Amino acid sequence: MAEHLSQIMLLQVLRLWMAAESTKTPGWLGALADPRLARAIAAMHAEPGRKWTLAELAGVAGMSRTSFAERFRNVVGRTPLDYLINWRMRLAADRLRRTDDRVNVIALSVGYESEAAFSTTFRRVMGISPGR
Repeated sequence: MAEHLSQIMLLQVLRLWMAAESTKTPGWLGALADPRLARAIAAMHAEPGRKWTLAELAGVAGMSRTSFAERFRNVVGRTPLDYLINWRMRLAADRLRRTDDRVNVIALSVGYESEAAFSTTFRRVMGISPGR
C-alpha cells in the first residue's frame, strides 16, 4: 500500500508541476496533467502487449477517436499508437539488457507475434538490432 501511495503522490506532484508550467512542451508528462490522456497512457503501460486500437484507447479516455487522437498528438507530440510502439521498444530494450530472455519471448511479451516484425520495428525505433 505504501508503494502505491508513493506512486500516487509522485503523480500528483507531476500533475501540479505540469499545470503550473506556463509553456507546455509536448511529451508524456503533459498527458499526466490531463486525466483522460493519463488513463489511456496508464492502460498502455499496464498492458503493453495488448493489441490496442485507437478506438479502445479513446474508449479508455472517454473520448471520440478523432478528439482523442488530436488531443493526444497535441499534448504528447506523437500519435497514440506511435507512443505505444516506442513504449514497447523501451520495455523490450530494458529486458534485453537485464535478462537472458530470448528475443522471440520478449517480442511476444510486448505484442509482436513474429520475431521478424519485432526486430524490424526495434531496429527502426532504437537504431540497433535486438541481438546487439
